[in-house]
Amino acid sequence: MTLPKHRTPQGALACLALCVTLASLGTSIANVALPELARFFSVSVQGAQWIVLAYLLPLTVLVVNAGKIGDLLGRRKVLLFGLALFVFASLLCGFTPWYWALLLSRGAQGIGAAVLMALTLAVIRDIVPREKMGGAMGLIGTMSAIGTALGPSLGGFLVSVWGWRSLFFVLSPLGLLVLVLAYFYLPKDHEREKSSPAFDGLGTLFLAFTLLCYSLAMTVNRTAFGTENIAMLLLGVLALGLFIRIENKASFPLLKPELFADKQFVFNLLSNTVVASVMMSTLVVGPFYLSISLGLDEKDIGLVMASGPVMASISGVPAGMAVNRWGVKHTMLAGLGLMLLGSLSIIYFPDLFGPTGYVMALALLTPGYQMFQAANNTAVMMDTHTDQRGLIAAMLTLFRNVGLITGASVMGGIFAFSAGSAPLESLGPEAVSMGMGITFIVASSLVFICLLVAVFGIDQAIGTEALRTNKIKSNA
Repeated sequence: MTLPKHRTPQGALACLALCVTLASLGTSIANVALPELARFFSVSVQGAQWIVLAYLLPLTVLVVNAGKIGDLLGRRKVLLFGLALFVFASLLCGFTPWYWALLLSRGAQGIGAAVLMALTLAVIRDIVPREKMGGAMGLIGTMSAIGTALGPSLGGFLVSVWGWRSLFFVLSPLGLLVLVLAYFYLPKDHEREKSSPAFDGLGTLFLAFTLLCYSLAMTVNRTAFGTENIAMLLLGVLALGLFIRIENKASFPLLKPELFADKQFVFNLLSNTVVASVMMSTLVVGPFYLSISLGLDEKDIGLVMASGPVMASISGVPAGMAVNRWGVKHTMLAGLGLMLLGSLSIIYFPDLFGPTGYVMALALLTPGYQMFQAANNTAVMMDTHTDQRGLIAAMLTLFRNVGLITGASVMGGIFAFSAGSAPLESLGPEAVSMGMGITFIVASSLVFICLLVAVFGIDQAIGTEALRTNKIKSNA
């Protein structure tokens, strides 16, 4: 990409940060309106939850495809299309009188969000000097957290004053503003940076189908992992096997098999999934513990849970600055270390200090997550050739989303099994505390494994000196 004088890196970076905020806001803003949506459309609670899933599924399933298309056609062009689609779909969501039309419109919103999430990191790598990459990644983490934190409060206000349609109408002008800014500030695509026009259509379809099966297996019928979930999971495994076979034979594969021969890259992706699963545990298990074991009402639970996104918003930029100052390796180790302390603290601090102890644990866990994300994203994107940046950035987003989905299902299942199989209303504080403790013992173990691998198993070759001297190998 080229950056004319009137298109400053600061303006382009601000646009990209707003893209991430918009996509995160689209995820979180609708949750608070689910009861009203269920009443308006006369659907069950499960039916209302599909309004959220209709957005999340394409965001997860199509993110890699969006990144690849951005590499092929030009990242600026595809990003502008994604913004336009998001704006148009938001209008449709607000005007629709039918439940199924709302689901389709939310799906279109999710496709637009997939484009935004896939290409933001790639364009950042195009325009930001490598010695400032950490700070840019930290800013993206902050803006993503702001979007997540702002959604429930903004959504609650809009629903109470103007009704559920206002949730989607407010996203349209916000998206239009970002679209206009992006048009004027994002650098134009350079012809020589566009890769071969060949497109792996069959591989694209099988990857999307694999991810769809896995996502449905992890999200449908949350109360029990039943026959439908097992069937979808097995179908996903079969589709994954076929996808791998297709990619090994394809002349222009969607995902080059040699990418996964890089142990460092595989570690970056898998650790991204693990830490996302751990963070999701606080959102899934935390409210039950705060309500039943600590006896908080809904208002106080909301205040305690809101402390996590607020801390993420505050710590994102400092985390990025830490990458610039200390290097990827030390920042990643510090982040994983804080996450380990935070996961262990959740087991003990709330019992000792009540709700304040839970917030204290989040004060360790959340900044650690931001430090890890800034370091991990910088490490991956720094090594990526320009023709693959959209794809690689999309894979980072994909593995994070898979971690969120897996954390909600698997960690929630561990909690339910540990607390006992009795109905929620009959669970006592001791049972819930035990479930909470076992869940975060598992979470702590996962983080500890990542920390051990980062220290002993994988050589983090990128440090402060490498950032200064550009002694970084290319994956091209």
